[in-house]
Amino acid sequence: MSNKFKQLDDLAQTRRYSRQIMLPAMDLTGQERLLNSKVLVVGLGGLGCAATPYLASAGVGQLTLVDGDSIDLSNLQRQILFTEADIGQNKADIAARQLSAQNPTIQINAIAQFADAALLANLMDDHDLVLDCTDNLTVRQLINQACVSSKTALVSGAAIRFEGQLCCFTNQGDGPCYQCLSTLFGEPQLSCLEAGIFAPVVGVIGVSQALLALNILAGVGQVPWHQLQLLDGLTFDWRRFTLPRSADCPVCGGG
Repeated sequence: MSNKFKQLDDLAQTRRYSRQIMLPAMDLTGQERLLNSKVLVVGLGGLGCAATPYLASAGVGQLTLVDGDSIDLSNLQRQILFTEADIGQNKADIAARQLSAQNPTIQINAIAQFADAALLANLMDDHDLVLDCTDNLTVRQLINQACVSSKTALVSGAAIRFEGQLCCFTNQGDGPCYQCLSTLFGEPQLSCLEAGIFAPVVGVIGVSQALLALNILAGVGQVPWHQLQLLDGLTFDWRRFTLPRSADCPVCGGG
């Protein structure tokens, strides 16, 4: 992607995004901000499959997709970018192919490997925002550390059984980080493989991650920074809690 600021100077492109541009809060300015944004998505499971189609279709200029996992038959219940024909292939590669077909005007990069500290550190400076769509606590902590170190905004989502979790972190030194959340509430070690997952719950959380990311990038709406939002899929009840900053957090420093 060129360093030059991209503008809507193409009639077909303007028509593609016309329903967003006509929104007073968005207008041409917000759409051009999206076109010049770069988003890193770690994890192309249920959350990533729900979030990325909206990021791509809305016109985020560059998406980098990271996942080393292969598609399994059991994934198809909730990972809606994949079909039976994709079983055995890499998730990031197939997701990139599907999203490129959806919107060929944006840049999509697939990294077919699991995220580690070195990879994340290498990617941070090239992206404006990170979506944590993983289901692994160790990787979540690595993503958080990389975002705090680079002062990159993070939109974190999680889903298991009938329960969903959502939170946005500025990582500008003015609030808590994901480690503060883990310390305060703890983090279940169970995965969807062990505990199960109701497909629409992961869809709701993933789409919500996309909504928050687009609001942040376009500069529209009021982003609920550092607000932990919990979804009960059995009652469709949302609860919200303001996260305090941990005074002894080993990542963001607290205090």
